[in-house]
Amino acid sequence: MRLRAARISIGLWLAIAGATAPGGTPCGGIFAPGGAWAASVDLVQVSVDKARVARIPDHTQILVIGQPGIADVTMLKNSGMGVITGKSFGETNLVALDAQGNLLGEWTVRVGADAGGLLVQNGLNRESYICSPNCLPTIDLADAKTIASERAAAAAQHTVFAAGR
Repeated sequence: MRLRAARISIGLWLAIAGATAPGGTPCGGIFAPGGAWAASVDLVQVSVDKARVARIPDHTQILVIGQPGIADVTMLKNSGMGVITGKSFGETNLVALDAQGNLLGEWTVRVGADAGGLLVQNGLNRESYICSPNCLPTIDLADAKTIASERAAAAAQHTVFAAGR
């Protein structure tokens, strides 16, 4: 009975986390006909520098992210929720284990870019902007090093200025 409850919880977690089937189709649940696991339902998509709150399986004691340079995961205490944060472009996996080390679930986490951006390519130099509704400069992993450094320094100065108020 405990295993069935974990399966239902994993399905809810994936539905909240935005699991998609190949082609980007949202998945409504994780069961294939007959109660078998559906193979195409284990993808969670997150944007770079964004966080997504998601329900984690019941009895989860340990969350493991395969490549912490791509995504990070934090379990929120006593809430049955977790936060997945996209750190850089790529794909990794997320594993949920119970206190005895039993596998409760495993998902592929794909970290990509938001759709609301604008890229300006000038020779080898690339600049990124967020355009919603007006285009404003932002920092992206693929931006030219000098542009990214200048924008990071400006953001740091703003943070110091804001803290001094």
